[in-house]
Amino acid sequence: MSDAPRERDELPPQSWGGADNVVIVGGGLAGLFCALKLAPRPVTVVTASPIGEGASSVWAQGGIAAAMDESDSPASHVEDTLKAGAGIVDRRIAEMMAAEAPARIEDLLRYGVPFDRDLEGKLLLSREAAHSARRIVRVKGDGAGSAIMAALVAAVHATPTIRVLENLLLEDLICEGRYVTGIRVRAAGKSSSIVIPARFVVLASGGSGGLYAVTTNPLSSRGAGLAVAARAGAVIADAEFVQFHPTALDVGRDPAPLATEALRGEGATLVNAKGERFMQAIHPAAELAPRDIVARGVFAEIAAGRGAFLDARKLENFATRFPNVYAACASAGIDPARQAIPVAPAAHYHMGGVLTDAQGRSSLDGLWAAGEAASTGAHGGNRLASNSLLEAVVFAARIAEDIAGLTPEPQTFDWRQAPALSAAGELAMGREEMRLRRLMSAEVGVIRSGGGLARALAEILAIENKAKTAALKDMAIASLMIAAAAYARTESRGAHYRSDFPEADPKQAHRSYFTLDEARAIARRAGAKAA
Repeated sequence: MSDAPRERDELPPQSWGGADNVVIVGGGLAGLFCALKLAPRPVTVVTASPIGEGASSVWAQGGIAAAMDESDSPASHVEDTLKAGAGIVDRRIAEMMAAEAPARIEDLLRYGVPFDRDLEGKLLLSREAAHSARRIVRVKGDGAGSAIMAALVAAVHATPTIRVLENLLLEDLICEGRYVTGIRVRAAGKSSSIVIPARFVVLASGGSGGLYAVTTNPLSSRGAGLAVAARAGAVIADAEFVQFHPTALDVGRDPAPLATEALRGEGATLVNAKGERFMQAIHPAAELAPRDIVARGVFAEIAAGRGAFLDARKLENFATRFPNVYAACASAGIDPARQAIPVAPAAHYHMGGVLTDAQGRSSLDGLWAAGEAASTGAHGGNRLASNSLLEAVVFAARIAEDIAGLTPEPQTFDWRQAPALSAAGELAMGREEMRLRRLMSAEVGVIRSGGGLARALAEILAIENKAKTAALKDMAIASLMIAAAAYARTESRGAHYRSDFPEADPKQAHRSYFTLDEARAIARRAGAKAA
């Protein structure tokens, strides 16, 4: 639980949960899919933004990876996942995920997701980086995330046993001994807290991209779930592995618009200001190399002053095939049919998070985690493209099945009227938040070093200690977990690259596990060594 002072509730005492209530924190793909799978059991979904907004899932462009074609197989999908994961993917988890993928696609179809189909009515599959086959299920080229979320939001609204409480900011997990028994939240603009008791808490609060100055994620994705779980004593796994998407539009927008990997899958190339392709000299797969390699290639061209651009001028019907990317380009005054698109690496996905098992259970009793807030072992050191949405639905379904097995058959449930809450208005970035984001990008970004990480850890501790708001304190805690794990891993592996340890160390071919106390100890040792 938080060590920051909290004011007493100003609202009349009332129960927002029940003895067997399930509370899901987060309104993205994992949270909504889990709620739907639990129906008709009563579920409360708590979101920081209006449902369907503020979730990274809405912005996902590529699609969902699943072996749906007769020429493909789950085994092949597993092998690609293992190769991309830099030697530390949990094979058992990857096999389970790939095997269950087709069934989850069928679930989404039943919920009304309009996946692209060919003239014969078969699912239209595309290929993305590091995949050996066409297995990406998409919607209108680059609109998978928004289409999937729209379908799930509609399904949630049509399910009477799902109650949605919007515009509530997560503050703490409520713990009694080793059991998580609820959550503490706060309405935007309110100083008081609301306690929501629950027997089962599912953390589906999203990722940590907003901790970085350049990100493709909503700025609300600041690692709040990770920080809250860490403060409660949960084990955090693989925190050092932050994936940077190599082709965010470098047009000065925050967050940065994403140029989907599907563009490179369809033939777009990466060039510098002189029009020279540079990835061919870096990796045999060139633009379709694993994301960490492409991100470092793009980063190196920019650092050398040559610039980096995505050349998609040979792609036909760009505007209709990739409408979201086209719209982002047009708003920045770029015509991708005539101009190469300026790009830069941006924090995109956090492979680390709350450690879970195959059922989504965390190290704290009563707490499950899913989606980007969780670390299941499916991604290892580097997520395979389009495996993120797949992992979200697979584990959301597994969590629902696990919880359903622990609860009696549902009875008629009469939800109490939810309070009228104002829109969340506390997500604007202040001076200290921007300072922390710049620090993370500079020292805990695409390329890291021991000295830079030590400096970052010292500064992060100082920011946490002086933080005047719970939100900034949580940002600092999430940043601390990432930087401490990166400092402790003295090698380069997957999305984690150390310039002072540029090679992979076979002795470190394993996942990482840290509690907040352990991360703080690492930070203190790093500071003492640097001094």
